[in-house]
Amino acid sequence: MPRLYRDEGIVLRTAKLGEADRIITLLTQHHGKIRAVAKGVRRTKSRFGARLEPFMRVDMLLSQGRTFEGIRQVESLNVYADPISRDYESFTVASIIAETANDLVSTEHEPAYAQYRLLVGALHALANRRHRANAIGESYVMRALALAGWTPRLDACVVCGTQENLRYFSSRAGGVMCTLDHTPDSRPVSAVSLRQLRALLDGDWNELDRNELEPATMQAVEHWAQTILERPIRSMRLLD
Repeated sequence: MPRLYRDEGIVLRTAKLGEADRIITLLTQHHGKIRAVAKGVRRTKSRFGARLEPFMRVDMLLSQGRTFEGIRQVESLNVYADPISRDYESFTVASIIAETANDLVSTEHEPAYAQYRLLVGALHALANRRHRANAIGESYVMRALALAGWTPRLDACVVCGTQENLRYFSSRAGGVMCTLDHTPDSRPVSAVSLRQLRALLDGDWNELDRNELEPATMQAVEHWAQTILERPIRSMRLLD
């Protein structure tokens, strides 16, 4: 008999399986990323179809399987999908967040509690319009990558260590560069952009709520994520 266990999780993505089933990818609180089969969920009379849409936070009873877990019971904890889906920018940002979480937590059944809490916080802030949607998404990406061990150096030049004239950012080199030592692949960043990048990484909402993010700030985040994940975050192109 399959082992049963309970956990809560956020739905990251779904995929059709057969005539009426779906494969649900979730990031869970205690078991990391899992893929589970929801049988009959695409039928109109399904008991919990609407609870297993992307961005939903749910409590589940699961059965352990060889390839996929089985979803036996589902209860909604937070209905983030409804308020997020009403606004195009919020929906796009939530897609960026879910895609990043899915790519960053690559090993299934490996606990990722800190990543899960960060994901819940980002979707909660997005659903409740706590801050600008794009700032929530960019901050999530920077902080999720940092939790995984990739933190850009933003306080001193990665080449010479100076804290003066930091006007360039190179994702390949790992952070900011000064005007004398920047490399051809680096991109210009203003003092405002650099301040915003630091605020995104630190979750400094006093700073982030003051002004819209500069294009250079968002480009730096996109290039940093692409370098670390070794592929573009497709949902970011929709926001652009």
